[in-house]
Amino acid sequence: MILISLMLGLAGFFAGFVDSIAGGGGMITVPALLVAGLPPHLALGTNKLQSCFGSLTSTIRYSQKNLINWKAGIYGVFFTGFGAFLGTKLVSQMDSEILLKLIPFLLMILFVYVLLSPKLGEKDRHHYLPSFFFYLIFGLVIGFYDGFLGPGTGSFWTLALIGILGLNLKKATGQTKLMNFTSNLVSLGAFLIYGQVHLIYGLAMGIGQVCGAYLGTHMVIHKSTRFIRVFFLAVVACTIVYLLVKNYV
Repeated sequence: MILISLMLGLAGFFAGFVDSIAGGGGMITVPALLVAGLPPHLALGTNKLQSCFGSLTSTIRYSQKNLINWKAGIYGVFFTGFGAFLGTKLVSQMDSEILLKLIPFLLMILFVYVLLSPKLGEKDRHHYLPSFFFYLIFGLVIGFYDGFLGPGTGSFWTLALIGILGLNLKKATGQTKLMNFTSNLVSLGAFLIYGQVHLIYGLAMGIGQVCGAYLGTHMVIHKSTRFIRVFFLAVVACTIVYLLVKNYV
């Protein structure tokens, strides 16, 4: 168990680094937990535990650099939490296969849009929805999706915050982490109630997550938006390939 915990801690580190910049850490952690021998539902619950460590670390770091709007984010926390609660509650009662097969193609659209918009997120611009209505809609929808499935959640949040709310890429990345932490925490609560969390493995990965997230947020804070954009596109591309292989091969 010690060796497995060390390996999972290393996976948590890489996942925390990737996730703090562009999301997508679940591509690393969920397969790692399955390889460690955990059944699917236990792996998903444990993944939420370790993800909370990384998303909380990122949220604190971005908040310290004023990259999170807490006044508007309160709406997001409430609606995202409620959406995640519904998603987690229904995950064992609904067939997720159709939605899971659709997500790669939605991410492809997102990828092409960002690729063809080189100046996207370079600076703040006019918003298309007031904060309350933005978080009402996207908090419920993306929060539900994160509680129900999860892959690509960070990417969807970041693009929505840039495209609809008008945030620059750094602020969108920071705000995304606050939303991620909210849905992770709510989902974790549900998994804990049903006893579907491996505490030792989750805590081992959580330590790695904290270290990786700290390093990743440091790079976002000090690097240009071009670096974040390239990293974001790379993670989205990897997520697309991962989901296509998982669902169609």
